[in-house]
Amino acid sequence: MREVTATGIEALMMASQLLQRARRADPTAGLWEAADVQWSWRTPRPSDEVAKPFWADDIGPVAGVLLTALSSGAWQCDPVAVPGASHPQPSLLWSRGLEHANKHAPGGFYVPVGDDDLVFTNLARRSGLSAEHRDTTAWLDSAVRPESAHLAAGFRLLDRSERAAAPHPMRIRSGERVAQRLEQCPLYDPTLDLAIVDADGHVAGYSLYWFDPMTKVGLVEPVRVEERYRRRGLARAMLSAGIDRLTRRGALRIKVSYETEAAGELYRSLGFQPASTTTWYRSPPDPPLLS
Repeated sequence: MREVTATGIEALMMASQLLQRARRADPTAGLWEAADVQWSWRTPRPSDEVAKPFWADDIGPVAGVLLTALSSGAWQCDPVAVPGASHPQPSLLWSRGLEHANKHAPGGFYVPVGDDDLVFTNLARRSGLSAEHRDTTAWLDSAVRPESAHLAAGFRLLDRSERAAAPHPMRIRSGERVAQRLEQCPLYDPTLDLAIVDADGHVAGYSLYWFDPMTKVGLVEPVRVEERYRRRGLARAMLSAGIDRLTRRGALRIKVSYETEAAGELYRSLGFQPASTTTWYRSPPDPPLLS
């Protein structure tokens, strides 16, 4: 096992390989899919050129510290290891992660920890991090996917391959380079990049679906309906269409994470089953130390 560092697109590829290997080693352990880090690549971030440490064996990465600058100004730190593989001890991985985050994120950072991960939960508490908020992860077996939902009259569902010349609907929140950045991601598929437009061509909502052929996992990230178009069943129509497309690509299981009960109610109504929760720990004003 050797330690290496990577930045930019090279770090993105190493993180993707690490997360794919972790998912193949355990179908439910861990917080992230390769598609999660590729979704984060949609917009340039200060963290892009920060050297991230990885540990690799002859096959590829077995552990790493992922560091991502968030739009809020805080950063996110993720120590990741492949279940069952030979890699640094969790305490070393954790301490390297916090050291890395303290160096590059003086304004504070989050470390998301699965509530079933007793080792990292204990390390988070011993490190002086405080629990700030929680989200839920749910899974859908593609064999029990929902029936297609019909769009309300006057709306059309289109994918990015049909709207390639139009401005990307995510540019308002993710920046003008979002289309270019997404196209740099190996798991991005424009036919899984959906938008709903009204009769005048205005974007009413959008959602993005990711299929990983190595793990057979589909990921839903993100889903948004603009305020003035809500309560018309548009989110359900997009989701049922996206889930159907993921299944046709070969996804065996589909994953989504959410924070609000309203989102949870929608996903559960489509057949998603809550499986785990994650607590987001926040660093204190002073750098945390492991006691």
